[in-house]
Amino acid sequence: MRSLYVDAAAISWAQAKCKVLEITPLTRELISHFSNFPAEYDEEGTHGRVADALLDQLQTAPEARLHLPWPTDPRLQRMCEELYAAPYLNQTLGEWSASLGLSERTLTRAFSKETGFTFRAWRQRLRLLSALPLLEQRQRVTDVALACGYDSTSAFIAAFRKQTGLTPGDFLGDDTANARLE
Repeated sequence: MRSLYVDAAAISWAQAKCKVLEITPLTRELISHFSNFPAEYDEEGTHGRVADALLDQLQTAPEARLHLPWPTDPRLQRMCEELYAAPYLNQTLGEWSASLGLSERTLTRAFSKETGFTFRAWRQRLRLLSALPLLEQRQRVTDVALACGYDSTSAFIAAFRKQTGLTPGDFLGDDTANARLE
């Protein structure tokens, strides 16, 4: 994973919120190449042209469906922080509502209003996002699935494919990993 920090003046087209983009092989290579540039590169020379091409690719890149909205309500934040720290937790919404001192109905409404997701959909996305660093470390898919709260490897792969349209191996662009996954 790489993070780019771009002067806002150079990307007037960008929104004022953080987002995750789908990256093409070309964009991946541009990012890799750009990351080797000195901080103060010649904007009028070759480095500047590569930077312009990269920004052009980023401008047209579709947003990945990997955003995880965070609630502002302190009670919901506490619940989300616990889940973030341990995505394998399988507490039900009823158990969370009891521990937070809210009715299940109130928790459901508040969570949906704050995040735009049902609790179940939010937790599934959290689990999938938690899986990405583990997959990039080349951990076994079965171990990743269990660490993220899935009962089976096939359930994890199905959820991953439903969310991203790809298997975990395809997502990482690793044909050999894909053969191990299925």
